[in-house]
Amino acid sequence: MTKLSEELNEVVEPAGRFRLYLGAAAGVGKTCAMLDEGRRRRERGTDIVIGFVEAHGRAFTLKAQGELEVVPRKKVSHRGSSFEEMDTPAVIARAPQVVLVDELAHTNVPGSGPHEKRWQDVFEILEAGISVISTVNVQHIESLADAVERMTGVPVRERVPDWVVRRADQTELIDSSPEQLRRRMAHGNIYPPDKVASALSNFFRSDNLTALRELALRFVADEADESLIERLHDRHIVDVWDTNERIMVAVDDTPGTDGILARAARIAARQKGTLEVVHVVSSEETRRRDGDELAALRRLAEDVGGRWRDISGADAAKALVEFALEHQITQIVLGSSRRSRFEELTKGSIISKVIRYCQGHDVDVHVIGRRGPPLHRPHEPEVSLKEG
Repeated sequence: MTKLSEELNEVVEPAGRFRLYLGAAAGVGKTCAMLDEGRRRRERGTDIVIGFVEAHGRAFTLKAQGELEVVPRKKVSHRGSSFEEMDTPAVIARAPQVVLVDELAHTNVPGSGPHEKRWQDVFEILEAGISVISTVNVQHIESLADAVERMTGVPVRERVPDWVVRRADQTELIDSSPEQLRRRMAHGNIYPPDKVASALSNFFRSDNLTALRELALRFVADEADESLIERLHDRHIVDVWDTNERIMVAVDDTPGTDGILARAARIAARQKGTLEVVHVVSSEETRRRDGDELAALRRLAEDVGGRWRDISGADAAKALVEFALEHQITQIVLGSSRRSRFEELTKGSIISKVIRYCQGHDVDVHVIGRRGPPLHRPHEPEVSLKEG
């Protein structure tokens, strides 16, 4: 290998096996960017096929597919209707070098295959040694979905675990200003004409799009920081490790705890910190609950990249702080108390105790307000959040 080749290998890496185009909302151009990349690779001699592309009836998206080979979709009947899904076994049997798979968060039609979610199909394809290029909107990322619901008033039913998105070898943001996106909507380039007015007045309002864009920018910035840290670590440059944030969130089966956990996950992600999800086991809780709520929290903790810990202690506040000090936790996240003033006077406030026990130690305490289910604005029709 020549010196020039060695230098090129150092500064120019080949495209990753799992490439992901991320956008703030439908219509920013993720699918077209994916198809453009597919055509470029085909022109360079790559064996590439379309596993699934959702055009949503948009003429320019259909045109963008060009002459790319399409693996025939699987036709599925469900509840008297006919649907089409990606034929994952056919894609694997075709064995291309690269496959394009739109809408990573998509939920498969029951009976269409062994997997519930399309991201599971993608991982099966990756395991077969085939590279994948895919797309996803920021609202579908598990740790951000609840925040999007509250901002927009629109439920986010299709979600992707954070670890799935972070598994991508390359993540690229497809950006569009709110004004440009609203113009595309007004011109009929995103939704059918009969849905445009409703979308512009509801989900596609400027404030919603601005917030979604900020979430997408922050997420990609976090990914870029992680990549930089890995490279510096590989080069044995240790200066960036002087401060490492370790976040601990206390959870129980109280309503609203899932929102507290999601908020803690965002704090940990933005600060490049680890996340410990700590549950203090008590005999009183065992008598009161059947464990369904905690099982759901365990799954959520895994989805957002946290590590679940069960600890015990008669004094919950003391047990939490002892765990924090033992594991060098730098920030503790607590949900606001649901106890009445009388209960706090007679049983004591866990939050107050945690703050008191942390005095003299370099541990910050965050108290996050608990919230109920997201409120939907009256008279607003539900808007589809499908990829685009």
